[in-house]
Amino acid sequence: MYPHERSLVAKHKNDPFTILGVNSEDSPDKLRAALKREQITWPSFFDGGSTSGPIATRWGVRGWPSIFLIDKQGILHDASRKDADLEKQIEALLAEK
Repeated sequence: MYPHERSLVAKHKNDPFTILGVNSEDSPDKLRAALKREQITWPSFFDGGSTSGPIATRWGVRGWPSIFLIDKQGILHDASRKDADLEKQIEALLAEK
């Protein structure tokens, strides 16, 4: 999973695009260790260790990973988990700029 996200960050480094992670590790220390181990360079929020954290609850997350896209109007879109479909969705939203 993370290699694909790293490739998206590299591919879109000059676009109005970012990845934001919401993480369900059991503790902030475990999150920091995972970020280092997995070479995650994008912002990643600790959400309390389960899908009942405040972010997951508000967005209706039922399991991990869940992927959402936010468009330029701030509208949240549920995104496909297939890498190729995700890239198509990103390209379509960027084309709207």
